[in-house]
Amino acid sequence: MSARNGWLGVLLLLMVIGAGGRALWLWLDRPVERVSIRGELSHVNADYLRSELAPLIQGRSWLSVNLAELRGDALEIGWLAEVRISREWPDGLTFDLVEQVPVARWNDNFLLNPEGEPFTPGPVSPSGDFPDLAGPSGTAPEVLAYHQRLESSIDRLSLVLTQLRLEPRGAWRFQLDDGVWVMLGRNDREARMARLTAAWHRQLADQASLIRYIDLRYPNGVAVAWHGETETVSRVEAEGS
Repeated sequence: MSARNGWLGVLLLLMVIGAGGRALWLWLDRPVERVSIRGELSHVNADYLRSELAPLIQGRSWLSVNLAELRGDALEIGWLAEVRISREWPDGLTFDLVEQVPVARWNDNFLLNPEGEPFTPGPVSPSGDFPDLAGPSGTAPEVLAYHQRLESSIDRLSLVLTQLRLEPRGAWRFQLDDGVWVMLGRNDREARMARLTAAWHRQLADQASLIRYIDLRYPNGVAVAWHGETETVSRVEAEGS
């Protein structure tokens, strides 16, 4: 009987411990009441992010919330590049946030980060003057990389590359100083840019305000359409062509 009583005692002790543990869990697992936000924010403020995070924690409890799942949900907020979450006693969560760094606009409705990844800005208008890029879905890294290479060539002409477009069939075109469009085409881009540079220095720089667009898709020289001329396109020979 003593052995039986011993086992019953152990069982009762385990039941008491289990009941106590469950009671402790229920006491600790209270609804999340406080949300703290940390991180250096340049484009969005903590109030905006707190309003975006609030629906994600609604109905969640402090101890049972899955932090990995919550992190994944938080990363759906367009402006967040990285999220780390920790519990703060007794009923709070702390979000350590890394903000996206916008470097360009993409297809009118998106922004690009330095890796060429599109994200949605939502109602937040970023401060700064960003180039306007566009292209088919999935080409953002390619377009951003080419913009960076092309920009150095345009800088040498004392111009600003304000727009760059990759057409669905692979042709490129870009805009200078919010005005002149340049049709670059698909092939021989370096040679065509060299002809543009030569023609710009030779003649076009002094007539920039009169130019409607420049077409580089010719074997030699460039073609220029002028404002006020609906059909006439002039040929400008580049040096050495």
